[in-house]
Amino acid sequence: MTLPVLTAVADAAWESAFVAALERNPLGVTVVRRCVDVADLLATASTGTARAVLLSADLRRFDLDARSRLAATGVAVVGLVPPGEEAAGQRLHQLGVAVVLPADTAPEALCAAVLEAVAAAADGRGAAATAYADPLAALPNDTVESSAVLNSPAGRNGHGGGPAYPRGTGRLLAVWGPTGAPGRTTVAVTVASELARLDVETLLADADVYGGAVAQVLGLLDEAPGLAAAARQANTGALDLTGLARLARSVGPHLRVLTGISRADRWPELRPAALEAVWALARALAAITVVDVGFCLEQDEELSFDTAAPRRNGATLATLEAADIVLAVGRADPLGLQRLVRGLGELREALPDTEVRVVVTGVRRGPVGRDPDRQLTHALSRYAGVAGPVLVPDDRAALDTCARRGRVLAEVAPDSPARRALAGLAAELAGRPAPRRRRLRARG
Repeated sequence: MTLPVLTAVADAAWESAFVAALERNPLGVTVVRRCVDVADLLATASTGTARAVLLSADLRRFDLDARSRLAATGVAVVGLVPPGEEAAGQRLHQLGVAVVLPADTAPEALCAAVLEAVAAAADGRGAAATAYADPLAALPNDTVESSAVLNSPAGRNGHGGGPAYPRGTGRLLAVWGPTGAPGRTTVAVTVASELARLDVETLLADADVYGGAVAQVLGLLDEAPGLAAAARQANTGALDLTGLARLARSVGPHLRVLTGISRADRWPELRPAALEAVWALARALAAITVVDVGFCLEQDEELSFDTAAPRRNGATLATLEAADIVLAVGRADPLGLQRLVRGLGELREALPDTEVRVVVTGVRRGPVGRDPDRQLTHALSRYAGVAGPVLVPDDRAALDTCARRGRVLAEVAPDSPARRALAGLAAELAGRPAPRRRRLRARG
């Protein structure tokens, strides 16, 4: 049994040459279709007629989104680049293509690399590889060892399903909360600013596809390219660490900001695969990346079977899956608590292994009665199994001043009880001692 493969090569001249060479050499690889463009390639791959594709680095419109769709169909990708064009090979690596070969590779080595890529793709899906004729058995050892797989981060990691970016040691913190404006953006902005004040290199990103407001809260122009531009560059394999640093606007000595989309109808620009690449680079750019995400965790069942269909909640779900810690934000009133308890159930179902910290904002006596701290702690423990929530006192006057001036709590009201609660959380996340409360002198 031979391995069925596709080709998608921009230069028809050398495509014909290596297809003819493969046909002359019975090495267990058969070209079943020569695709003319990316659309033809994706349509053919979705039929399940092939297990791998040989594509050239200069194939137009091949991007991270197309690479993800190929991975979803189980088609392994082997890239071909003209000799000496290392930049083209690096672009393919950044798009998640682990196996990249020179275009003049011998047919024997090419077949060996295709089989190797198919086996790696099968292992990545947790499934056993199908038994195809093994061309490695017909090759001498020195040929196998020189099968011409170029060194790349993705190749060294042993997988080809994701983008090959430098693996940073930074952590990703996602700030989520149910519908009803519980204060997600306020928590995200305040925690990020407090981390920066602790001399922690921090990146604040707005990935809310429904109503992102980080730019407005900080008094920045929402027309700045920000996260949407980073996602576009990541989707084409053009984003690197320098490019991300250029797009992330510096608003303080240790704080950068990736502003969100200026209009809610631009949500298709934040594709999940592209955001995964951005977050991978963010871990190398900052010690902690704080991401404000949307409220909705719903997956459209009618769209879930169509890997090509864009999903509005894909950005939120992809960010939450990549996060090391999720801050679940709820409002301290009966309706807000009910939404938080239900939302925590959905969150745990979607992310059973992710650490979740609960933050309750607007804590005051009015909605919950006397001793609101005890009442809220007891209710969350009883109905949601939450221990040790972070309770943020209501300080409407200070928050209104922040909104009016486009400043953070530390600048407007450093002694605000809301700021002290979130500053303590930031210190805990950074592994620093909790800030001490300043004592006020009694007036004589």
